[in-house]
Amino acid sequence: MSATRILFGIGYLGSRVANLWRDQRDYTWAFTRRDDPTEAMIVARTLTGQADVTRPETLTCLRELATPDSQQADSLLYAVGYDRTTGPDIHSVYANGLQNVLAALPASVTRVIYISTTGVYGTAGGGWVDETTPTAPHRDGGKASLAAEEILRAHPLGRRSVILRLAGIYGPGRVPYLDKLKASEPIAAPSAGWLNLIHVDDAARIVVAMDRWLAARWSSDGPHVFCVSDGVPAVRGEYYAEAARLIGAPPPQFTTPPADSPAAARAGADRRVSNAKLRKWMATQGLALQYPSYREGLAQILNSNPAI
Repeated sequence: MSATRILFGIGYLGSRVANLWRDQRDYTWAFTRRDDPTEAMIVARTLTGQADVTRPETLTCLRELATPDSQQADSLLYAVGYDRTTGPDIHSVYANGLQNVLAALPASVTRVIYISTTGVYGTAGGGWVDETTPTAPHRDGGKASLAAEEILRAHPLGRRSVILRLAGIYGPGRVPYLDKLKASEPIAAPSAGWLNLIHVDDAARIVVAMDRWLAARWSSDGPHVFCVSDGVPAVRGEYYAEAARLIGAPPPQFTTPPADSPAAARAGADRRVSNAKLRKWMATQGLALQYPSYREGLAQILNSNPAI
């Protein structure tokens, strides 16, 4: 029997999740602020709606959803990204937006997956963090994501939810500084410090499996929190050296970024994210990462299309 999901955020990750649900012959209601479907929506053949998470009056349509065979939605994936070119601030999109969507959901929805970030943690001085590490975000994105987590935790659906704290997502079209590497230009980022990564295809498969796992559970003991990374942190310089090698470019050069830049802020976190809990859960589901480290991931991306 097919299922029906509500999806907010059909971007780099959400579109891949929608594609996987399509392949399972499930329905996805994907919502966007745009007045026409995005290319990702068309490819995923989703049912589309127009709504803005920061404007509650646009969300009343959630209670009137109907698939071609009148199926009601039973889960929500909130994977909204932040567009700095729009008006609302990041807290309004991540935290208030989730609160608005939760308030508008039809009664048929029984579970929620919220895409959070490892940015909810503070600086670690090169140490490891996991789901038990106290949260202490310093950047606006981490603060807004943590506020959204707390909103979900306090909502009745929180007990039937999963919070996925994703490390840096990479994949086709998302390998930073490739243009700099190809041109042998310096990268404005420290060469030291740790990168925590997850390939977008692995992240999408995990989301789909988590939804299936939630649907099969009778207990309401959530929210369940998982750090989603490949568990093999990479030294920043080594990561870009491998990317340069794969595209036939010289070894990378680095320059110190401005102190107030996002690159400097990311480097300042200097943490390593453990995926031990996720790995243990995946084993119970018969799953394994397709790209267990950045080396396999970069090879797939750059060897298949060096022009990316």
